[in-house]
Amino acid sequence: MAGIVSAIQDRRSVRTFKDQPLTPEDRAYVQNVIGDIQAPFGVPVEFRLLDVATYGLKSPVVVNAHEYVAAKVKRVQGAELSLGFAFETFCLRAAERGIGTVMLAASLARKAFEEAMEVGAGEVMPVASPVGYPAAKMSLREGMMRKALKSDERMPFSQIFFKDSFGTPLSPSDASDLEEPLQMLRLAPSATNKQPWRAVVDGDTVHFYEERSIKESALGDIQKVDMGIALSHFWLTAQEQGLKDRFLTCSPSIAVPQNTEYITSFEVAR
Repeated sequence: MAGIVSAIQDRRSVRTFKDQPLTPEDRAYVQNVIGDIQAPFGVPVEFRLLDVATYGLKSPVVVNAHEYVAAKVKRVQGAELSLGFAFETFCLRAAERGIGTVMLAASLARKAFEEAMEVGAGEVMPVASPVGYPAAKMSLREGMMRKALKSDERMPFSQIFFKDSFGTPLSPSDASDLEEPLQMLRLAPSATNKQPWRAVVDGDTVHFYEERSIKESALGDIQKVDMGIALSHFWLTAQEQGLKDRFLTCSPSIAVPQNTEYITSFEVAR
């Protein structure tokens, strides 16, 4: 199978699938992956692989889905971050196997999904994804959606990553061995492609921030899900590179722009 960096570079969100279910071998692979994922932010995430026909699951933007993976968490601090990290880890592991995914929230027939997931009081199911084999050609609707959202475009490296403070853009060459993890973070998907992540490199520590542009909803702060997605890209790439590391919460003495919130830090052990 391809490594994480290759999976990140090659993966795209898939909404049009071949009209065939997963093979027994790939179903077992998915079950094993979702059974093993742990997010590093202290909130357990419960995954389930759900059959479309059994539960009446659907989304108007998906073609030929036979199965979905969904996840729920308790409504506690760090829930969205943990869920985003865990769900994107699953999506990347699926991509390594050639299985297509796309994280969906607003376009789900939510009642059916929540009943299938047995979402209880104090729990939330922000997202779910169809799982299957990408069709050779995406539907016209999918193509139009990707074009409208500019899904393949990303902000420049020096516009979202900084050195020591938000006033000094970080160049790829100055990032040293953090360049590839940051480049892979930059490729992360996000709700309506808002790319809310910002990072300040301070020596051997990277401080991560969320630039808020989408209001919270009944599902919580969807941009914190996006932050979890981005952090999974960073962490998995760092792991593949052999960087020794840990996430930690601190209070960096860095002036923060308007509508920007500190999330977590990543410390590299030399």
